[in-house]
Amino acid sequence: MIEVKQNELHVMALGLRGIPNVPGGVEVHASELYPRLHALGAKVTVLGRRPYRTADCPDQWRGVHVRWLSSPKLQGAEALIHTLFGVLYAAVRRPDVLHIHAVGPWLWAPLAKLFGLKVVVTHHGQDYLREKWNKPARAVLQLGERLGIACADERIVISHSIREVVREKYGRDAVLIPNGVADLHRVAQRDLVDRYGLTPQRYIVQVSRLVPEKRQLDLIAAFKAAALPGWKLVLIGGAQGSQRYADLVAKQYEGNDSILCTGFLPPPEVQELLSHAGIFALPSSHEGLPIALLEAMKMGIPVIASDIAANLEIGLDASSYYPLGDKEALASRLRELSAATDDERENIAKRLQLACARYDWDVIANLTMQILEAVGGKRTSVVPLTMTKPVGTQLN
Repeated sequence: MIEVKQNELHVMALGLRGIPNVPGGVEVHASELYPRLHALGAKVTVLGRRPYRTADCPDQWRGVHVRWLSSPKLQGAEALIHTLFGVLYAAVRRPDVLHIHAVGPWLWAPLAKLFGLKVVVTHHGQDYLREKWNKPARAVLQLGERLGIACADERIVISHSIREVVREKYGRDAVLIPNGVADLHRVAQRDLVDRYGLTPQRYIVQVSRLVPEKRQLDLIAAFKAAALPGWKLVLIGGAQGSQRYADLVAKQYEGNDSILCTGFLPPPEVQELLSHAGIFALPSSHEGLPIALLEAMKMGIPVIASDIAANLEIGLDASSYYPLGDKEALASRLRELSAATDDERENIAKRLQLACARYDWDVIANLTMQILEAVGGKRTSVVPLTMTKPVGTQLN
């Protein structure tokens, strides 16, 4: 039984697979946010999905309680069923605020309100645009978005572009609190680099799930076309509900020693591979606000990203972008960055790290705490929430 002190804010989080060491952008977001909320004085309970629990997933982590609820591991139904169980659990436990992530789980926001719960929703992206979903699934996700926006006591969005979607589609405003980036630094350790037969500064890395919207096929084609002597391509991430696509990706590099896929890796191993990478690539067709890109920037790795709104919002210099789906342009940018001198790479690293300064998890946690306290009746006022530059602002 979780004990809540008098006047202590109790936040219950729902809509994610669990924390820590559970793959996914929302899960990384939660892993950074909720321990900080605990440090600010909140009692936090994360409702995880039991099939994703491993030996590295305890019942309590950095002050955050994790309650693992039953959940069928079925694409299209998993999140909805787990969220239903979570809302029923919250109705019994009575947190001050139920914080629901991602538009699919928002489908149950009206039920949470019917039980008298205070609800805050965080919009991480238009999940119904992901290529893996069929028309019925997309309709359900869009319904979840509509119900969450309509029923929530407060709405949070992680990017300007998502905020504009909420305004244009539903005529409602939302609080902009973006994703952040952890205080990452390059590490000297090279055990994993050596194990995979990589040469420092001479490999390209992508960190993402193997799903169609991450466009690994574009990156593989561009890497082959770039024909970079001595370079390798490293795909970090596993298939989650898209095994058919993962198999298709595997066929594209079968028998090619210069391309490898590591599967899902824990954060310390990802950090090691990023530390010695020569280029980070993100060719996605859909993102919310990509944490993996922010992490690469924080570590000063030259980056290439598709020119979708979520990536443009980060405000890289123009040469860091290429037109989505243009594999020739991507190959050309890979060639250019692979030929960068040490001085050029150092200048790039400084610009990228400067751009990350506004994505501070401590600031993000403080602003989120204010919203949750206001909704939970523990605060009467909220300071203005302005964190990032306008969409399209670029570094000089």
